[in-house]
Amino acid sequence: MFSSNAPEPELLKALLEPLLDDFQYWFGRSRSLLETQELEFLGPEEQSDLLARVTTAQQEVSTAQMLLRATDGQVGIETSILMPWHRLVAECWQVSRRSRMARVQGD
Repeated sequence: MFSSNAPEPELLKALLEPLLDDFQYWFGRSRSLLETQELEFLGPEEQSDLLARVTTAQQEVSTAQMLLRATDGQVGIETSILMPWHRLVAECWQVSRRSRMARVQGD
């Protein structure tokens, strides 16, 4: 999951910390939406599945943040770990967009 071959710990920390913070922010917003609203364009199982995936990703990001802090930026995160989080954030953005559009059309 993590790589200890990081070239420059300060550079890695400067890039990785904000990225992980962004993941937490977007997963938190998505989790709030999924927990508080019934999204008609998603079936109950789809919404539950997406919520479970977001919750798992949040936990994974939290673990990555703890390890980054514990090692003072001495470890990186493999791209193979980051890419699924990026895809999930993009999926969450689409769900949020559809939710906003549905509210606007319903008004």
